[in-house]
Parts: sequence; C-alpha cells; structure tokens
Amino acid sequence: MSKTIAQLFALTALCAGLPAFAAQPAVVAAAAAPAAVAPAACPAILKQTFNRLQDEAPQNLCQYAGKVVLVVNTASYCGFTKQYEGLEALYAKYGSKGLVVLGFPSNDFGNQEPGNSKDIADLCYNTYGVKFPMFAKSVVSGATPNPFYADLIKQTGKTPAWNFHKYLIDRNGKVLESFPSKVTPDDKKLVGAVEKALAM
Repeated sequence: MSKTIAQLFALTALCAGLPAFAAQPAVVAAAAAPAAVAPAACPAILKQTFNRLQDEAPQNLCQYAGKVVLVVNTASYCGFTKQYEGLEALYAKYGSKGLVVLGFPSNDFGNQEPGNSKDIADLCYNTYGVKFPMFAKSVVSGATPNPFYADLIKQTGKTPAWNFHKYLIDRNGKVLESFPSKVTPDDKKLVGAVEKALAM
C-alpha cells in the first residue's frame, strides 16, 4: 500500500468516526483480554476417580486440588457412626476456608456397612444431614484397598483399624497425619491440625 493510499484510508476512517486502527480489531481485542488464571495443579494422590454415593456419577478427586482434605472411612451401623454429625459440623465451619471432608463407606470392619448405595445415602443425608462428598462403598484395608487408600496407607504407614479412621491431606497433596477412630471430629488435636493446615 502506497503512502498516499494509506493516508487516504486513515482520513476516511477519521471522517467516519472510527479510529485509524479499526482495521485491526483482533489485535486490540487480544491486547485487552485479561490473562487466564491457571488451575491448581492436581497432586498425584488426588489423581483418582470414584463414583459418587447418591447417583454413581464418576468423580475425579482432582476437583479438590488446592483444598485441605480430611478423608474418612465410614459405616452406618457402628458405635462411631454418630461422628457423621461432627464431621458435617467441621465441614460446615471450615468449608469456606478450604476444607473438604471426603467419606468412603466400607464394609471392612464388623460388616457394619452391609447396605447398597441407596441405603447408605438415606442414612447419611436423612439421618445425619451430611452434605460433604460421599462415595460408593469400597475396600479400604487388607490386601486390596482402593487405590486412594493404598496411597494413604503407603504414605503414613497406617492402615485403618476400624470405621471412621481419618487422614489429613494438605493443599499440596501431602498426607500430614492419621487419626484413629476414637479421635472425634471435635477433638482438639484434630481441629488444631485442620486449622494449621488451612493456615499454610
């Protein structure tokens, strides 16, 4: 394009009330677009998929990347079953600060989780008002625990000895601590560990 033609084009654009660079909207739009925020990297331990309890829909645990995660193996007919209430209270109190509780029903101990997903869900949601994520029944101990629990056991050296054993994972996917069943959700040791992890 000659200098004269370029000047004529600029003059025409000016007369039409357009900026002289209107012929390059793509460049302007690209420059004005905000930078995309990168998603939190998913730590290796959360690269697992399990079916959701209430509808069997597959759930990738990477959706909890960047959160403090409390993992609990649960059962419906156990002396510790009332811990559901404390776990839900913990989730309600600290969920907005980055805590998520993940429940994994299991029939490994005393046959205290004999029902199907509907039976378990009815008890969790209708009896105890559970709102934290729950997953379909699986094995959490012995020779063939589910892959998530196999990793938890490997990292801590602690296998669940009964229902409502708890593992605490930090925002980066490091397993911080393991708590036996008798440590309740409102125990000062557990709450203190959760608060410390949230502050990191």
